Amino acid sequence: MYSEAMTQLAESASADARALASTESGVVRGTDDGAVTRFYGVPYAAAPVGQLRFALPQTAAPWSGTRDASQRGFIAPQFVPSAAELEKALPGLDIAPLIGGDQQQGDDFLVLNIWKPSGAQTNLPVMVFIHGGSFTGGAGAADVYDGSAFARAGIVLVTINYRLGIEGFLPIPGAPTNLGLRDQIAALRWVQNNIAAFGGDAANVTVFGESAGAMSVANLLASPLAKGLFRRAIVQSGHGDMVRPIPVAQRLVAKLAKMMRVKPALDGFRSRSIADCLTALQKVSQPTAQIDLRNPDKREPAFGLSKFLPVYGDEVLPEHPITALRKGAGADVQLLIGTNTEEMNLYFVPSGVRKKLGKFLAHFMVKRAEPKAKEILKAYGIDDRKRRPGDAFTEALTDLVFRLPARRFAQAHKGRTHVYAFAWRSNAYGGQLGACHAIELPFVFDTLSTVSGPRGLAGGEPPQALATKLNGIWANFAKTGDLPWPEYDDNKIACTIDTGVVAPEVPFIAERFLP
Repeated sequence: MYSEAMTQLAESASADARALASTESGVVRGTDDGAVTRFYGVPYAAAPVGQLRFALPQTAAPWSGTRDASQRGFIAPQFVPSAAELEKALPGLDIAPLIGGDQQQGDDFLVLNIWKPSGAQTNLPVMVFIHGGSFTGGAGAADVYDGSAFARAGIVLVTINYRLGIEGFLPIPGAPTNLGLRDQIAALRWVQNNIAAFGGDAANVTVFGESAGAMSVANLLASPLAKGLFRRAIVQSGHGDMVRPIPVAQRLVAKLAKMMRVKPALDGFRSRSIADCLTALQKVSQPTAQIDLRNPDKREPAFGLSKFLPVYGDEVLPEHPITALRKGAGADVQLLIGTNTEEMNLYFVPSGVRKKLGKFLAHFMVKRAEPKAKEILKAYGIDDRKRRPGDAFTEALTDLVFRLPARRFAQAHKGRTHVYAFAWRSNAYGGQLGACHAIELPFVFDTLSTVSGPRGLAGGEPPQALATKLNGIWANFAKTGDLPWPEYDDNKIACTIDTGVVAPEVPFIAERFLP
């Protein structure tokens, strides 16, 4: 008994030692299960409160002793719908594993989470993931983003939080713009300076993200402030078109200032609490909030999905990301970019919009964002009596919002580029959810258990073999830059990644109507 107890103590002490790492700010202790070591809530910047609210990210304050990193840290302040509200918006679907809304909000939320192989390896490839959430929600430690599978594949996996909504993506006069992107850049700089302590190679960093996180990665690819901070980029259901000129975004500043009865300037917004700002954000995000956020070309790049977007015309994004790419920005970064084939099903199938929407409302909704709405919807078959108007509407928006701009981003990138499509169809909602927005995430992270079951995004019994395959492709790309299909060049070769079919892309219907 004594020998067995001593052995257990020795193993426990060894695990504690494996779970220690020293950062610039101090020592952190995570957890180690013998295969994977995990660190949660490690600060990469100071809490953005008080005088640091609406200010550039600052270095995290040092601490003495050992900081506990065994539990998930705070997430960025955000509006979290109640269970009843979620059920009304997405009936029958549990999205908690995707958004992390069950985690506690707090001041010290500019933190990151790290998964690494257990043991004392060095020079391991690093992957940094940026979560989505319409630039207003989400969390780096949401269940679906668990990095254990990447760690078991020999990767140091990092996920981050960043400022959201009014705090992160509102160009308030007197405050730095694009604070959410600046936070992401600060996290990448932290990785450069500290990741060796976790076994990572700062010279081999791949940044990747999904949805708003993918839009962020696309923007970082074009940003002079992010140059040299990563070697490869993966853009999942995103691109560089969801940005606004600063003057257009300042219409939102004026609207919010009027709602909160403050001056549209830094002091005005600082005079209101974060909770007050979240209440205003919730109100202005309603479809009934009247505000024109169309760009000079009369197009609304977010198509109503979010009023909060990154802006261009500052030092983070001096020009539109597509313009920057065409001039050679990001040419030294290897790019993997792709979309799911039925992205907008996530928004329109659970809500019943795809099934019930009529022609008049379809035209009205698209016209608010796209001047050639009538011609585009007609080309997608909205006048076909054998089809529901909601089908044409959903398919057109999938191409307009995600698939077509992602391909244009690929075409603009001057460096090595690969393109994929993900077409595996969830059997949720009687098979109608299909290859919807976010469905690739549990396959990429190999976390199918978080989204499986009667209320899960992936439905019942999604294929584990596909998760193993995708996680391996992403990990191998981070290690070597290699992918099992050709580059996207003048031949426009893309891979349907779930089936492995490699072929030239079929042109998108909407393409012929857009400049």
